[in-house]
Amino acid sequence: MSTGLIALLDDVVAIAKVAAASIDDVAGQAAKAGAKAAGVVIDDAAVTPRYVTGFSADRELPIVARIARGSLRNKLLILLPAALALSALAPALILPLLMIGGAFLCYEGAEKVYEAAVPHHAEAHEASIGSIALDPASLEDQKVAGAIKTDFILSAEIMAITLAAVPTGGFWTQAAVLAVVGTAITLAVYGGVALIVKADDLGVALARNGADTAIGAASRGFGRGLVRAMPGFLGLLGIVGTAAMIWVGGGIIVHGLAGYGLAGFEHAIHAAAENAGRALPPVAGIASWVVTAAASGLVGLALGLLLIPVVSYVIAPVWAWAKSALPGRAAKA
Repeated sequence: MSTGLIALLDDVVAIAKVAAASIDDVAGQAAKAGAKAAGVVIDDAAVTPRYVTGFSADRELPIVARIARGSLRNKLLILLPAALALSALAPALILPLLMIGGAFLCYEGAEKVYEAAVPHHAEAHEASIGSIALDPASLEDQKVAGAIKTDFILSAEIMAITLAAVPTGGFWTQAAVLAVVGTAITLAVYGGVALIVKADDLGVALARNGADTAIGAASRGFGRGLVRAMPGFLGLLGIVGTAAMIWVGGGIIVHGLAGYGLAGFEHAIHAAAENAGRALPPVAGIASWVVTAAASGLVGLALGLLLIPVVSYVIAPVWAWAKSALPGRAAKA
């Protein structure tokens, strides 16, 4: 997965040679592009469940549905036209925009690691950058707005990765592939999230099975086990999401640097992955992937940690100034 992201543009020439006039072609290219975005998809699926934490059971699915609708709007009404315009007017901007998004993922992931490692300092950091509540009148609206904002960044990465995978396929082919990938990924992610957030309710229902049979006993045992396992599973999912942010972001940065002639990191990671595969022939593919993901993660973590003070002492003050200055300008106008 991470290897595919690091090699994001390596197969552009091969894809450019493939005719893309039929529905089968669109489906094939969509599948390839979706596979390249798999790391971001994992992150999206892992991050979203925390936005429904703390709400009553009857509000969980409606909240997930609201976020899913916002995600589709992000992808199909905003990002898809923007991606097509970018491809037609400024294709050279695709890679730097990917790298900006990758840097954001590194920052988000590193911030979570920082919060876990030094929680007191992390609280001060959070206070320094302030709280951005899009609709403070309702906690649910705030959560949904925050989820859609995060989804926008992740969706932008997914659409940029997809566009980079089919840059020469023609306008309508690009539009079809972007639409198929965006819709399929949204349905997969939020369908999975819906199953995750309702798993404990399913466990409770199974645990209450009163049938005095072997099947009933098995159902009750499975239900109780599911209820007990869900808190740990959600915690593990959060860790996986953070790791995905860091290694996906780091992989994008490493590949982007290679695209601008700074290929040292990419060559070193590739060599280390090959050495790991040769050292462990029975699991060569797994060993190579683990080394690639770990090395990309180290790059992403280092960059993310460097960005934390930049956000605190540069971006946050500028943002605060802009928020205070713009209303005054509007009033003068």
